[in-house]
Amino acid sequence: MNLVIDIGNTLIKYAVFENGKIIYDQASESGLFLSKVKELFERYPKIGHAIISSVGKLDHKERDIVALFCKVHVLSSTTKVPFKNSYATPQTLGVDRLALATAAFYQNPKGNTLVIDAGTCITYDLVNNIGEYVGGAISPGVRMRYRAMHDQTVGLPMLEPEEILDFIGNSTHACMHSGVINGIALEVDGVVDQYRSRFQHLTVILTGGDSHFFAKRLKNTIFANSKFLLEGLNGLLEYNKD
Repeated sequence: MNLVIDIGNTLIKYAVFENGKIIYDQASESGLFLSKVKELFERYPKIGHAIISSVGKLDHKERDIVALFCKVHVLSSTTKVPFKNSYATPQTLGVDRLALATAAFYQNPKGNTLVIDAGTCITYDLVNNIGEYVGGAISPGVRMRYRAMHDQTVGLPMLEPEEILDFIGNSTHACMHSGVINGIALEVDGVVDQYRSRFQHLTVILTGGDSHFFAKRLKNTIFANSKFLLEGLNGLLEYNKD
């Protein structure tokens, strides 16, 4: 069994894999890390390996806690990957994007795959049909756009994301929601069109915590997979066990 730990900007996600399949996944606040890890090893004593991924600076105490129970791999830019990494600055490539590229490579090793992750930022990552990660793009995420409108104007409020009924807003709140949600959907469709014009038979995977806000509005055919990052992390753990 493998334990995957994804330390994000707001929450920590945990997943247990057995024979490549997720048998458990949950998220918690960072303050519950110790109790959560103890609970998981009590529930799944056969966990033998773990991988920790953190988008920020990893506190060594988290690694040390998990290391009390099993072997631990901390994901970094020096981690071995199963694909050719053609990113010009691999040392700056986010570990989350490494994991997404890994999942794309394993799911579609002989095809062109674009992964769109709608989280704090929206990231676009392309693995081509010869197993090469070529890069992508980074764009402000849903909440970041609401925050920017509030922080950089005098009169606009800070809103929580909401589904929109129509792209034409008839109030300031509705206009802001349309600008963010509809704007992202149009952005994603436009980006996908660009990639499709260059890469034939493109598979598009949509993942991330905010993807549900605009997934139904996309005109392009996509495959939604909320566990794609976790699957990529497990793939990297398996690849680095030796």
